Amino acid sequence: MKKTSFVLTAALAGVLSFMVGASGCDELEASFDCDTVCERYRDCFNSAYDVGSCQSRCEAQADNNDPYQNAVDACENCIGVNSCLSTTFNCPACNAIVP
Repeated sequence: MKKTSFVLTAALAGVLSFMVGASGCDELEASFDCDTVCERYRDCFNSAYDVGSCQSRCEAQADNNDPYQNAVDACENCIGVNSCLSTTFNCPACNAIVP
């Protein structure tokens, strides 16, 4: 009985640590995606654009906001396959992240 209790406790601890770790991965992914989107805007459209402020705003919005995080993911995926000019017309998700 003690062994079964120990195994169940260990399994529960493993599941909880995975869940906490997974949310940490989401934050890391959001940071990377936000940085990519903001840098691409600077590189394509405004060389004086403040990437740091953009990234901070983007990360703050993405925290606990799944629709916004999904838009950031969609934008980052879209700009990865499009040129600067094509991004303007083919990546509407980016409009919610950068001006």
